[in-house]
Amino acid sequence: MTELTLPIIGYMHSPYKEKFGIPRQPNLVQVESYIEMLAPYNDLLAFEGIEEFSHLWLVWQFHENKNIEENQKFRPQVRPPRLGGNKKIGVFATRSMYRPAPIGLSVVQLKKVEKVGKSVRIYLTGSDLLEGTPIIDIKPYIQYSDALMNATSGYAQQEPIRKKVVWSENVQLTLENLLKTQKITAQTQYELEQVLSLDPRPAYQEDESRVYKMKFSNLDVSFKVSQVDVEIIEVQVLA
Repeated sequence: MTELTLPIIGYMHSPYKEKFGIPRQPNLVQVESYIEMLAPYNDLLAFEGIEEFSHLWLVWQFHENKNIEENQKFRPQVRPPRLGGNKKIGVFATRSMYRPAPIGLSVVQLKKVEKVGKSVRIYLTGSDLLEGTPIIDIKPYIQYSDALMNATSGYAQQEPIRKKVVWSENVQLTLENLLKTQKITAQTQYELEQVLSLDPRPAYQEDESRVYKMKFSNLDVSFKVSQVDVEIIEVQVLA
């Protein structure tokens, strides 16, 4: 079998600290993140002209997929979460991480490119990448060819329905103190609420009494989900 070796050009720094809770597509939540470029790719000359593009394609590696082992038998079908996790379809008809090459593709909005010490950082919004994700390549998004308005998207034609996010009464004071002491920012609160509004649970889980936990930015968040809303019941600052 022919193999291909690809360089890692940088690493993503993101508020998504674990896979649970990450939106299933980019740009559903306008989180702020940045790529720290590695040598020899941390050269501003490599980014000359990039500011003329509003969006970029990121090519990256599924690096935290613990279920994929070397020489594991190819699985031609997977169960997409969007279909409830109980219907199988072909792996090449999905964006599942369980595929022959553990490579992802995301479009993000470019904010700026900045020299920080000896490194170069690419600041973005709309990423759906886990903290520490290896970046394989960066390409400009071309509006006239990459945005096809008459395209159809099978089972993922419509954006997911969002739920209302509420902070339980006993957590309201905690939130106010976190904002007042600047342990979190209003932007972090907004991003967290947007992530939770997408209902990060597996589609087959419907127990409204179950408490879920998720790490986001510098927070450990506990929440419950009903048919109409997501209730945040506890928030702790990570050490």
